[in-house]
Amino acid sequence: MKKFLVLFLVLTVIGMSFTGCSQNTEATNTEEKVEEAAATSGDKTPEDQFVTILTGGSSGAYFALGGAISNLLNENLSYVNSSVESTGASAVNATKIAMGDAEIAFAMNNVVSFAYNGVESFSEKGEFNNLRGIAGLYPNHCQVVTLKNTGINQIEDLVGKSVGVGAPGSGTEVDARNILGIHGITYDDIDEDFLSYAESIEQLKNGTVDAAFLTSGLPNATIMDLATTHEVVIVPVRNEKVKELAEKMPYYKTEVVPAGTYDNETDVETAAVVSMLITREDLDEQVVYDVTKVLFENLQSLVDTHSVAKKIDVAKYYEGMPIPLHPGAERYFKEIGVLHQ
Repeated sequence: MKKFLVLFLVLTVIGMSFTGCSQNTEATNTEEKVEEAAATSGDKTPEDQFVTILTGGSSGAYFALGGAISNLLNENLSYVNSSVESTGASAVNATKIAMGDAEIAFAMNNVVSFAYNGVESFSEKGEFNNLRGIAGLYPNHCQVVTLKNTGINQIEDLVGKSVGVGAPGSGTEVDARNILGIHGITYDDIDEDFLSYAESIEQLKNGTVDAAFLTSGLPNATIMDLATTHEVVIVPVRNEKVKELAEKMPYYKTEVVPAGTYDNETDVETAAVVSMLITREDLDEQVVYDVTKVLFENLQSLVDTHSVAKKIDVAKYYEGMPIPLHPGAERYFKEIGVLHQ
């Protein structure tokens, strides 16, 4: 009996050992499978987030400010790897954000409205209603530029002239059509030329065009360059015409190009839209919250980069906002007590 009892105890211990090993092996295999699945799923989390910021041409404020924001994100958010992409600006940016090709973009609020509602240059693409706002930033001035020797002093003087109206489908081109239209002028009345900022300024220098529309923050680097060698004139868009325009399209408002911006002796009235930061609906809420927080807690870095950032005011984050706020941005504005009611 003693021999059988000893044998039974030995076999029991050995069986328990094998069972324990089997269970440990199974648990280890399960953990490895979970880790492998997580590693290969491709999902981005706040621990590993690429943030591409879409800007505009390399001479514009979007590009300069985008670089500054990208640097701030990399310095302040350990989980973010941010970079900047130069693009054709608003229309391109709204499309790329909606298609999931980037995370954040600069754009003018009028173009964002068109994209969200599927109108104007977005009528064939359809509604991009997954666009979400982060914040309104600063006014983008619709600057109608000419040279003193052209004799153009008011919008009506553009009739019969060669005019750069912006790149096709761009926010500038839309502004050109709207401003001309409120003065009773169509493309049938001018010789329109679809040009970028740089192309417009170059052709003004060469005398190929008589005037050009450029919608941007102040000052615009290409206009400043022109003013170093030519007598620049900024053609006014009168306040009464802007008000008339705003009755139909409420994203327009009156602003001025201050005296001395381009050696102009007096303030010049013009129309303006709002530059804003946009994202897409499915970007992680915590990421957007952190981006918004870093942006508004480091505004001086943006001011040091481009003077147009002096116009950014967190209390005006909702000014000109044509689309829903992203929940992450909304959470930040609630937290600091400025959420628009």
